[in-house]
Amino acid sequence: MTYPQNTPSVDDMLNMQTGDLAQMPVELLAGLQAELAHATKQLRMASARFNTALEVRYAARAAEARRACGKDTGTVRLADGDYTVVADLPKRVDWDQEKLAAMVARIRAAGDDPAEYVDLSFKVPERKYAAWPEAIRQGFEPARTVRPGTLKVEIVPQEGDQ
Repeated sequence: MTYPQNTPSVDDMLNMQTGDLAQMPVELLAGLQAELAHATKQLRMASARFNTALEVRYAARAAEARRACGKDTGTVRLADGDYTVVADLPKRVDWDQEKLAAMVARIRAAGDDPAEYVDLSFKVPERKYAAWPEAIRQGFEPARTVRPGTLKVEIVPQEGDQ
């Protein structure tokens, strides 16, 4: 699929008014969308490679600095020439939900309030909600709020136009 010579570049698009961009022919919008998708993919790949290079360069030094501070995770600062490299290894904690539920039951059974120890939340997957009988759904309806997500628009060629 070829596009006219006047197809704006991504740089041109950044300087255009949104209204002018919205009024462009659909073929030009499709071309820009494809160019943006390609640029996004390239940027993700370049960022991944760059971040891997930073890890190769600094991971061992950062790990050693953390060990020297007596910690496994967190932020350390490393000097490199005229720069300070900030290496952050965040702590990620996962909790076994079944074991937590058992602990909450024990806390309740002991007469204490589990909310003093843990944050409690309930979730209802939409697919389960949709499968419930109407009578059950009606009981839960007052606790349910539906908000729209973000609109995603994709321009695709119609079949046979390729």
